[in-house]
Amino acid sequence: MLDIDKLEFTKGNGLVTVVAQDSRTGALLMVAHADREALERTIATGEMHYRSRTRGLWHKGETSGNVQRVVSLSADCDGDAVLARVIPAGPACHTGSQSCFGDDALDVTAIGALDATIAKRAAENGAVGTKSYTRRLLDDRNLRLKKIGEEAAELVTACADGDLERACEETADVIYHSLVALRAVGGSLADVETVLTRRRGERR
Repeated sequence: MLDIDKLEFTKGNGLVTVVAQDSRTGALLMVAHADREALERTIATGEMHYRSRTRGLWHKGETSGNVQRVVSLSADCDGDAVLARVIPAGPACHTGSQSCFGDDALDVTAIGALDATIAKRAAENGAVGTKSYTRRLLDDRNLRLKKIGEEAAELVTACADGDLERACEETADVIYHSLVALRAVGGSLADVETVLTRRRGERR
């Protein structure tokens, strides 16, 4: 986690710039400022707090419910800016937009977009209409676990055969079915990234 004592607050008159990014999709959400107190509150609560020059200390989403749950906080090389990777509960912008930078900032990685789609399907529980394949998997424990096994076996076969194209396709299938199974037990891509981030410093 972020070492606040190593940040350079003096250049910004007691503030550092904070860039908030959706950890699931990579989308740029907003830019704000924080002082030591805001960052201490952020670390203590696990939700983003900022310092506004006009509003003072504020908890993102305190009134709207659009909180930002912290996944990681990283300082830049100069120590005067922080990248906050978060899971937003709703729009970041006061206009109601997902990003303060418009739709162009919502360009996402393919795997992030996949996880977001799975989350959307998970939220459709009980909705009227034709069930998607993802929704079928979420509703059927045996089916989703069976599919993980099948896709993993097909990946092993493709790799054994040295078939690169098929191995890539089967890897994509394994990732998809794994993310669905993870979502069914309350997890997400962001949780996996948290584990990978924690392991990054471990000797392999």
